[in-house]
Parts: sequence; structure tokens; C-alpha cells
Amino acid sequence: MSKARTPGGAMRSFSAWRLADKAKTQLTEIAEPFHLMWRFSLTSFAIISGVAIGLAWFSTRFLVNESLERDALLSAQFIQSIAVGEIRHHDLTGMKMGDVLSAERYGMLDAQTLANRQRARTEFLDHLANLPDLLLASIFSANREVIWSTNPQLIGRKVKEDGPLEAAFSSGGRVSARYDEVDPERTEQQFTRPAKMFFVENYIPLLDDQGKVLAMVEIYKEPVDLIERLERGRGLIWIATAIGGLIIYLGLFWIVLRASRLLAQQQDQLVANKTYGGLVEMSTAVAHSLRNPLASIRSSAELAQATPGQPAVRNINDIIAQVDRMADWVGELLQCLRPLKGEAESVDLVTSIHEALSVFWPRLDQLRIQTVLDIDGPVAVTSHRLLLGQVLNSVLANAIEAMPGGGTLHLTLQRNGPDVLLFIDDSGPGLTRQQQMAAFKSFYSTKQGGLGIGLVMVRQVMEHFGGHATLQNLSPKGTRASLRFRVEIQPFNRRTG
Repeated sequence: MSKARTPGGAMRSFSAWRLADKAKTQLTEIAEPFHLMWRFSLTSFAIISGVAIGLAWFSTRFLVNESLERDALLSAQFIQSIAVGEIRHHDLTGMKMGDVLSAERYGMLDAQTLANRQRARTEFLDHLANLPDLLLASIFSANREVIWSTNPQLIGRKVKEDGPLEAAFSSGGRVSARYDEVDPERTEQQFTRPAKMFFVENYIPLLDDQGKVLAMVEIYKEPVDLIERLERGRGLIWIATAIGGLIIYLGLFWIVLRASRLLAQQQDQLVANKTYGGLVEMSTAVAHSLRNPLASIRSSAELAQATPGQPAVRNINDIIAQVDRMADWVGELLQCLRPLKGEAESVDLVTSIHEALSVFWPRLDQLRIQTVLDIDGPVAVTSHRLLLGQVLNSVLANAIEAMPGGGTLHLTLQRNGPDVLLFIDDSGPGLTRQQQMAAFKSFYSTKQGGLGIGLVMVRQVMEHFGGHATLQNLSPKGTRASLRFRVEIQPFNRRTG
């Protein structure tokens, strides 16, 4: 007859199911990773490129404008100085160059003064015609008529509705403009030779003593040397801006890369903590739920075994062995899931190693495994005596099980600054890449019937006391378990999960 399911068993099964569902829900609630590097790479590149291009454009424009303004100022000062010099040189005191350039005749002037006026006019115009990089030079009278020009076809023409010319006459100051090509609407832009690059236009007023504009000198120049210097300066600005932007981008990229890796580690830790938390709750409930049924099964099997003339003794023995095996699993599971307890203390690592090895001497002799010890003692490390014994027992058991046909077990102690490294090497077949990556994951085991919590406990204990545990392959074969211990006793916070 089959036994009816008890309400307590149903409740335990329902509780375990709810815990498993809760663990699954916690895992699905973990947000997808924020692609920090991908977003930063695009966003920062766009922003830094935009800022760099803007700065380079502004800098080059400022350089060009300031250089042209400076050139125009020098040209104006040069022409005005020539005008003053010609007036003084030809003893035309009381006259201005505007009066000299004017076509009007003054009846009160004597013959010598008229001759000096003509010579001053000729020499001044000759200076204008021979200015370097000149495309066109013209002189306008107060009524906007061209009274002289290096292009004879413009002499006698009146210019109307010319904004820069009117601005120069009305302000009585210097006016400059830049052009990239000839403006067909500007009647006075009739050069004797075509411009190869951009050219500049300067209006330079010639004033009387009251500040009235007597004549306006218009000069079109193509400053080849200045343009070449500007191009070199522009190139240097763009190169410097590009290098500066690249350096800033790489610096920020390095910072964000480190932050991204830290966030990825924290996110992995968060996933591991949530996974571990759900597994702890589910596994604890399952383990406690299994203990009573296992105890009942073992008691019933022992009673059946004690019955005289029992024909199924072998089967009963097998039942008891399997129940004990499951009980060991449950005990190991609860031990792994139980929070670590034990304050940090100074423990002699060499003594703990010898105590752990003493448990395995019979098995080492049986498997014909040679043991080599390169340890010098005593070596005081920060740990807990009982927990350290569990760590060494677990690592030594794994190393011995990797050599079922015999081999060499090599233990080495090495000091590394404030740390002590313990290397436990075996001559087994080594680990695959997958085994090496998953060795410290919960419930992962390559052993037949193994629960996969031994190395998890090893890492938890080591990190609890500020140490670390790793596995790596040796060449040409074998595996090395590295345990790093702190020498000085320091307060450590237990890592979550």
C-alpha cells in the first residue's frame, strides 16, 4: 500500500517551489548591462570633435581677422606717413595730401608751390602704385569720383551705392573687408591681374585739420606672404587642436574604461550575490526538508537489517550507504551556505599544513604519490585555525584526486611583501579552459557525485580574511592551486555573497 502524502511534506515542497521561483524572479529582475564604453565612445567622440572643430575654427578665424586687421593698420599708417612726409619734403606747409590730390586749381598759389604740389602728388601716387602685393589702388574725391587709379579705365568714374566706401566717408576712419572672389556688382574691382587667393580691401581716409575727409584711398591687396603664414598658422592650430582633443579623448577613455571595468565587476558581483542569495534560501529549505526523510529511511533500513534471516541484506546495506552519502551532501551544503564565523587570528601556516597532510598520509602511500615540501616555518598568517584546516583539506583532496595513478604533490611557501603565497602543485592532467573558468562557481564539479561546493568554500574563507585563491595550469601538465595569505592581522569585512 502506498502511503498518503502528509500535509507537512506538501508544505515543505510548496515552500521549496516558492523559494526557487523567488530566486528565478531575482535573476530576471537584474537590469541589462549599461553599455558604458559604447555610449561613451560615440558621445564623447562627437562632443570632443565638435568642441575641437569649433575651437579650431574660431582660433583660425580670429588669427586671420587679427592678422588682416594688423596688416590694414600698418598699410594705413604707412600711407599716411608717406603723405605727411611728402607734404614736409616739398614744403607744402598748411596743405593736406587731400588738397594735393584734388584736381582743383588754387589761384593764390605761386608757380613754385604749384610745381611742388605736382611733384608731391606724383611721388605719392608712385608710392601707392608700387606697394607690395598690390592688385588695385584708387583715390576717390569727396563726391565719390575716381581721381586716380592704377587702372586708368576707372579714372573719372563715380561709384554709387558702395557700402564700404560710404562707411569710410561717413566715419572718417579706416574700413577693411575681405573677399574670396571678385564681386561683379563692384564696379571698381577691375584688377590689372587676377587674384590667386583671397584679397583684402582697405579704405584709408586723408583728412584735413577739422577731420573732414578730403580724399579716400582704396587699396586691394593680395598679401601672399601673409597668406602663407596664415596657412601655416591655420595648419598648426588644426594639428594642435586635433592632438589636444585626441589626448583628452584618450585620457577620458582610459578613465571611463577603468570605471566600466569596475562597474562590470560590481555588476557581476551583484548577479553572483543575487544568484547566491536565491540558491542559499532554496538550498537551505531543501536541505532541511531532506534531513528528516533521510533519517527515517536510514532508521527503517537499520531495523530491517537487524531482522534475522533478512534475504535483502545487500540491498539494505546499499540503501544505508546511499542515505549516508546523501546526508554527507546535505551536511556539506549547509556548511557551505552557513555564514562564515570566526575572528581573524594569527595562525602558523606551516603547522596547519602538516596537520592537514597527516590526514592524507595513508592515501598518499596507497596511491604512491610522492610529497615534496619546500616550506620554512613558522609562518604566521591572518586566518582562523579551523577554517584554514578546511581550506587546506579541500585543496589537498582535489590535488590527490587528480592523481589516481600516482604522481608528485609539491607544496611551496613564498613570501611576497606583506603576503605569503602557498603553492600546491599536482602532476595530474590539468584543467581545461572551461574547468578553469568555472572552478570557483557554486555547484560546479567534475567529480562523479560531487556537489561542487569545496572550492567555493575555499575562496569564501580566503577572501573573508583578506586573501585570495586561484587555479592555473602548469607546463607541461599539472595544476597549481595558489593561496595568498596576509601576514599581519588586520580587521576585514566579510564580503557579501
